[in-house]
Amino acid sequence: MELQLGSCFWYFSRTVRQFLCLLGLWRAPGDRPSVRRCSAHGCAGVQTGVSYWLGDVVKAVEGGWPILMRINGSARTNLVILGAFALGLSGCGGSSGGGGGGVVTPPVGTSTDWIEGTFLAASIYAAQCLAPRSGIDPSTNQAFPDVQGDAVDENNFLRSYSNDTYLWYSEITDRDPSLHATPDYFDLLVTNATTPSGQPKDKFHFTFPSDVWFQLSQSGISAGYGARWVLIESTPPREVVVAYTEPDSPARDAALVRGAEVLIADGVDVVNANSQEDIDVLNDALFPEQAGGTHTFTVRDIDGTEREITMTAEEVTSMPVQNVSSISTPTGNVGYLLFNSHIATAETGLVDAVEQLQGMAITDLIVDLRYNGGGFLDLASEFAYMIAGAGPTTSGEIFEDLVFNDKYPTINPVTGQALSPTPFHSTTLGFSEPAGEPLPTLDLPRVFVLSGPNTCSASESVMNSLRGVGVEVIQIGSTTCGKPYGFYPTGNCGTTYFTIQFRGENNQGFGDYSDGFSPAGAGGMVDDETLPGCSVADDFTHALGDVDEGRLAAALAYRDSQDCPDPPTGLTAPGAILTSAGSDLSAVDGNAPASLWLQNRIMDRP
Repeated sequence: MELQLGSCFWYFSRTVRQFLCLLGLWRAPGDRPSVRRCSAHGCAGVQTGVSYWLGDVVKAVEGGWPILMRINGSARTNLVILGAFALGLSGCGGSSGGGGGGVVTPPVGTSTDWIEGTFLAASIYAAQCLAPRSGIDPSTNQAFPDVQGDAVDENNFLRSYSNDTYLWYSEITDRDPSLHATPDYFDLLVTNATTPSGQPKDKFHFTFPSDVWFQLSQSGISAGYGARWVLIESTPPREVVVAYTEPDSPARDAALVRGAEVLIADGVDVVNANSQEDIDVLNDALFPEQAGGTHTFTVRDIDGTEREITMTAEEVTSMPVQNVSSISTPTGNVGYLLFNSHIATAETGLVDAVEQLQGMAITDLIVDLRYNGGGFLDLASEFAYMIAGAGPTTSGEIFEDLVFNDKYPTINPVTGQALSPTPFHSTTLGFSEPAGEPLPTLDLPRVFVLSGPNTCSASESVMNSLRGVGVEVIQIGSTTCGKPYGFYPTGNCGTTYFTIQFRGENNQGFGDYSDGFSPAGAGGMVDDETLPGCSVADDFTHALGDVDEGRLAAALAYRDSQDCPDPPTGLTAPGAILTSAGSDLSAVDGNAPASLWLQNRIMDRP
């Protein structure tokens, strides 16, 4: 199915536009050539080089998101962008989040019912839907509340709800809700302000079909091969390598390992392909929308061996906690664990990991968060407590204080409850373990965090909140994404909306790290955002958890001597393992695209 750009494109490409923006390849219609914005339509900050525009046609998967796009530059050079949003999300149409295929017609009306600056309660418009759903809502086990309404009702709900709960509500330009399609209108309900470095203040403002959100947030199940791809370079000559693989997955069965580069997919050159036809083939092969499809790849392993593998997409269950181990050193045992996402099943994984580390008598802990984009905030609180332990460090102290907009200094506008700080949870909350069970602890005065540009939100909250109670956080890696904000998922008419509603502050009242945490030497913009540690690029030539892997080795060395590795010289070392385009796989950062809900701080409704 191919869809011409228009209101339908805006509906199902929101996440991809944000991803394009973060890579510097999207400019909003009407923006000056020197400016990029990542709020409603694009990115903020100075743009160097050519301003790029989306091409005339994007590929849409039936019932899903476009994954690869052709981008036309001003010189009409075709570029390709890869995104990992194979989430089975619904296409355009007025249905409830489970499918649909018709093009949305923007609502047409007059502004006679709209008075700028005057807002009725959002509850007046809630569940008045252009296409009401029927049946049972799996998230509540009750009947859907939907009644017949229209797109303007849905827009009015978003307008009133945003004015009431959006953290920067006063920075939204109030617009007539009858003049925009609902997806377009939600895009406009954001601030256009920027951070000190010129990045957008609101980087994440997005939606999911409600049924898809429910499945993803509860189970961690998605269609694919169980391989997390990293885009070192997203345009030709393109570089796509493996970050890690999930246990019991097609990728593991194919012996696909970290650092392997994908050269050919279903007969198409991954590195150089540039036509829409080839992009479509790559799209289907690398990011399958549904289980069952079989695809063939040529990969180059770390040892230089090129081989052909065949994988069939399956419903893969993510294992968010992996590679728990103890590293023996002359000054004591050092624990290591890889923590990839704050999804519900991570509660069990973290409890098991900490109990295992307790038995190893560790004296220090290295937590690998380089690919952890976030998730449930309460899981972050549980994990921080397990690191710091009970006693004066956490007892009665604040894990994170949620600060809402100035309309709600004492009341949570979403739950209606009196505001109280999120504590360091000392018992399980029932995400995947029985609720109320005491959490195991390590009682450590410091923790080493391996980070990168994909370390985001709830992961940053772990770092910030431990610092707030005096636990030393030593950062080894690259600057984190900078997301001290969060939200409650809000469903209406089959779409779940994510709009920033609060800022998280630690026990010392600090929560202003919108440009990310940076290790010393990484050039952080703000002193409070610079942590002790070392700036170290990602190392794809060693497995995660291997003591010779660049970031882990640097953490161990810093622990002994407080010394960091020498900075890169820009010269390729003899014997270096290079990608097809010449990148040194032992020291290079890339983007590991993930679902936007896994790049945020999510609060669960009571």
